[in-house]
Amino acid sequence: MAIRAQLTTADKLAASATSQAKAAGTPVERTEEEKAKRKERVTAAKDALARSVSLKGDHVPPARASIKLYLQQMNNPRQPDDAAFAHLIEVPFIVPAKKKTNDRKF
Repeated sequence: MAIRAQLTTADKLAASATSQAKAAGTPVERTEEEKAKRKERVTAAKDALARSVSLKGDHVPPARASIKLYLQQMNNPRQPDDAAFAHLIEVPFIVPAKKKTNDRKF
């Protein structure tokens, strides 16, 4: 059985407001603070995508895909917190450590 993450009260309120607005067919009204935060995050995500185009490595395509998925799902009520978002943006630029092997080649 899968373990589901618990929503905080703020997430529950946002989710219920969004679902009620969708059911009524009215657009969700966002505050100026929310609009500014969303605009800042979109700008940062697009900048990370643009900077990561020329990067090479096995870790880059999945990281770029996760940023694209974030941009596609901007209207979902559950959004990552600031620390998770910062990590999401920096993942394409973090080079993973090389795996050590036991092969001894002389």
